[in-house]
Amino acid sequence: MAENLLISVENKEQAYQTLLPQIESLLIGETSLIANLANVCSAIHMTFGHLWVGFYLVDETQLVLGPFQGPIACTRINKGKGVCGTSWSENKTVIVKNVNNYPDHIACSSSSISEIVVPFYSATGAFKGVLDMDSINEGEFDETDQLHLEKLVKIISKTILN
Repeated sequence: MAENLLISVENKEQAYQTLLPQIESLLIGETSLIANLANVCSAIHMTFGHLWVGFYLVDETQLVLGPFQGPIACTRINKGKGVCGTSWSENKTVIVKNVNNYPDHIACSSSSISEIVVPFYSATGAFKGVLDMDSINEGEFDETDQLHLEKLVKIISKTILN
């Protein structure tokens, strides 16, 4: 795929429908996990302009910062801590409409107001990490994001995480 990204701004649903096939095409044939995750972050960031888009990758008992777009982030997160660690320990997507009301939120950026975290796995089902997105807007993330980001991590799993 070329270094160009077709971005749809009609609505969130259309943006995801335009974005996901492009990401899938971008990943096919490239074997570098870091390069692929970096391009995924960039594509999401370019499409939606969120404050922070990135990956945390599992390293034994912690999540370690991987490729991202946005301000400097926390480097390590323990399982069960914060939104990312909760997503890992509960094995599910977590949406937080306002992180200031989330009792165990880890404040990597004081600008972050809402957050979505989606766990992802290898093709064999082994936990590999989380996709984390933060916004400066309250209630930015919803079921539409969850649906499409869960599709996205499945694309990642089948194309680059064997």
